[in-house]
Amino acid sequence: MAAALIALQRSTTLLRRSVGAGAGAVVRCGVGREQAPLKGVVMESTLKGIREEGASVLDPKSTVGGGVEDVYGEDRATEEQLVTPWTLSVASGYTLLRNPVYNKGLAFTEKERDAHYLRGLLPPAIVSQELQEKKLMHNLRQYEVPLQRYMAIMDLQVRNERLFYKLLIDNVEELLPIVYTPTVGEACQKYGCIFRHPQGLYISLKEKGKILEVLKNWPQRTIQVIVVTDGERILGLGDLGCQGMGIPVGKLSLYTALGGLRPSACLPITIDVGTNNESLLKDEFYIGLRQKRATGQEYADFLHEFMTAVKQNYGEKVLIQFEDFANHNAFELLAKYGTTHLVFNDDIQGTASVVLAGLVAALNLVGGSLTEHTFLFLGAGEAGTGIAELIALEMSKRTKTPVEECRKRIWLVDSKGLIVSSRKESLQHFKKPWAHEHEPIKDLLGAVKAIKPTVLIGSSGVGKTFTKEVVETMASCNEKPIILALSNPTSQSECTAEEAYTWTQGRAIFASGSPFDPVEFNGKIFVPGQANNAYIFPGFGLGLVISGAIRVHDDMLLAASEALAAQVTQENFEKGLIYPPFTNIRKISANIAANVAAKAYELGLATKLPRPENLVKYAESCMYTPVYRSYR
Repeated sequence: MAAALIALQRSTTLLRRSVGAGAGAVVRCGVGREQAPLKGVVMESTLKGIREEGASVLDPKSTVGGGVEDVYGEDRATEEQLVTPWTLSVASGYTLLRNPVYNKGLAFTEKERDAHYLRGLLPPAIVSQELQEKKLMHNLRQYEVPLQRYMAIMDLQVRNERLFYKLLIDNVEELLPIVYTPTVGEACQKYGCIFRHPQGLYISLKEKGKILEVLKNWPQRTIQVIVVTDGERILGLGDLGCQGMGIPVGKLSLYTALGGLRPSACLPITIDVGTNNESLLKDEFYIGLRQKRATGQEYADFLHEFMTAVKQNYGEKVLIQFEDFANHNAFELLAKYGTTHLVFNDDIQGTASVVLAGLVAALNLVGGSLTEHTFLFLGAGEAGTGIAELIALEMSKRTKTPVEECRKRIWLVDSKGLIVSSRKESLQHFKKPWAHEHEPIKDLLGAVKAIKPTVLIGSSGVGKTFTKEVVETMASCNEKPIILALSNPTSQSECTAEEAYTWTQGRAIFASGSPFDPVEFNGKIFVPGQANNAYIFPGFGLGLVISGAIRVHDDMLLAASEALAAQVTQENFEKGLIYPPFTNIRKISANIAANVAAKAYELGLATKLPRPENLVKYAESCMYTPVYRSYR
């Protein structure tokens, strides 16, 4: 009896020490699911910090900075301030080692190993986070196949969250092509084969009528950003159905690494309404619904239930980013919910913003204003028309000219040729504003010869379409032709960097959607820029969150473009770059966030009051940092 009593007392003590919770404190178990309050010793330091902010530990919405910081103070903690790892453990720290939010691997100190019952569960060596990072980068570089690197780094994400993000932040230029384009495209194609750990929520037609219940299965309650796809148009690879989940997961990894949003505030979602990809339907390893895509009213009703449930569960200020929806659905969803929800389409708006930034920066190399240039697009889908409209809006803003007039400087070519007014009746609604008076032209080369553009932009999703003849014609019309081959992944790029520089005798100002290595031509090294959406969306999202914005406005996109263009230095221009290096991306994101937030306040769309005096410093102060915390 005495032995049993001692054991019970020890278990109670361990529970209190491990959880660190007090009367009225919410205990988060595992990855953070809220549990019933426990009675015990009040965690005074945490509650004191919360009281100072005027917040309640029980109110997940009462956070500061539009919800950027968490009520438990983990991300506000300094190296000297101790943090409680919120996991349940009785007599063993085994659970702690398997919680990616708090696991530090061999970095646990001697005191932490004693306090959290880790003795014997780890080898005796104590290794710093920096040495762990060095070892992992060494191991990653041994893989010759990019997909193997992708799988290794994704395994790290579900094993040790802070180490994953530190690795990504410190080696962003090397790892960005792995966790994002182009490797993420191959990962989505093979997602069924490489699927190991579920990340995010899968909401299929099986959950119709129960989507709100499904959202409540996600352990985190305070969500700031959702990236959602239905997998119908993954990069330039087409319909990958449920396997498109790699895109939301990758995008949200960048929201944290590059934009500083807390990982726990990010939620990747895949809407599975079936797939029209026959090879996937026949693939025994396919992880989604084995049926043709739902369309029409069934699709619209399902998406409406989803959008309603998200707002009901997470509130007015959660950012919903649509990703890789097919053209017809992408435009419709953005138009339908843009006035009722905080929504953003990265393919339409993010791509447009980053391309506009590159064009504004390129003016420093070619001279003139935007209105003095002529633009020709190959591709009139969501990316092409989105970029074109933002360019027209920027022209209109700078010259006080009606946007309809500005559109006349911009021409689009689709699969049937140059978009002209004689085709207007047969055009989809989003192409009609670009139907100008001109004789019909069937191909891109003919359009280049007739229009004589100064800027050629590819957003077609079809590789090798900027042929030698097309590029040489651009070079014959312009001293410094601007050529942007934006389609992803690399295999779908309209031309390579080497082709652009070689065919223009080194005169092209070139940028692409996927990364290309530097090119040597006539003894000179040319460094191609990458018009990567990762420049824009992390900082754009951070700006919306820190201002508590309730709607996205086109002027916010222009503000983001202008902030990015302003970050390009003279040193970058001398290398032919029209985008800054990714090594400075967190600083770039903070400046973009500040510009976007300022515009939200100016437009009366911000709810975080009063407005911080220095928005750049405020944005930086709200950014998540992945350095290990010291535990009680």
